[in-house]
Amino acid sequence: MNLKELEARLQSLVEVDLLKALPGRNVEDVIIQKLASAIQINTLSMDDGSSVAPDIYTLIVHPDNSARWQDQQLLAVLLHSITTVAQEAGFRFTISPTITVSTDEKIPLNDAQIVASHRIEAMAETNATPLDTGSLESTGKLPENAFLIVEGVKVFPLTLPVVNIGRRLDNQLIIDDPRVSRNHAQLRAIKGRYVVFDLNSTGGTFVNGQRASQSVLYPGDVISLAGVALIFGQDNPPPRPDLKSTAPLQNSTAERATAVFKDRSTAKFKKK
Repeated sequence: MNLKELEARLQSLVEVDLLKALPGRNVEDVIIQKLASAIQINTLSMDDGSSVAPDIYTLIVHPDNSARWQDQQLLAVLLHSITTVAQEAGFRFTISPTITVSTDEKIPLNDAQIVASHRIEAMAETNATPLDTGSLESTGKLPENAFLIVEGVKVFPLTLPVVNIGRRLDNQLIIDDPRVSRNHAQLRAIKGRYVVFDLNSTGGTFVNGQRASQSVLYPGDVISLAGVALIFGQDNPPPRPDLKSTAPLQNSTAERATAVFKDRSTAKFKKK
């Protein structure tokens, strides 16, 4: 099933499901197009010849559009359609897929971003699991191929055991935004995974909408630093040219923030 076929089938499934569950509702074509693309681009080919579809989907919309997407029935329709079209295309899932909604004021009102990724650990092991953080010197194995997508614009590779985030120039990830504290949060590699810690920030650190002092991160988790969105991913970054390059997205505006990488381990994120 090619991309056009995938998109057409997804459109048909969504329309039928919406007619049954939410008569009168509709989903914009741009959402369908990007969902279909996210499924196809992020499906993995396994050694046994099977294809594994991404199981974590994050829909990023403008805050003014967030209310309509918080409808659980609407999200269930999208999730059912994603599952059906992926299975019809011959893809399989390693776990039941999930979909969450995040907001970014830089996303145009008539647009959206879709981030699709693969969860690499069992769902039973949740962020609520007690964690022995140990010391900075005993961080152990560094999570492989981990990265942050900063406000839906740039990929910041996570290659250090400790990554400090904030407005100060000595942070590894510098975010020049007045909502972010000078020393806002820290990512720390512990026992083969990253854990985010809030550093007594003014605006708080949130993971998937829940305020957190510390939280184990899983691919697809949305971190909000007082409203500045970071998406945590692992395995391979989304193979999209607009996220690999240092240029803004094609539909970006003059107000869209861009990332300026200082070196391999430090980046500055600032308004243009």
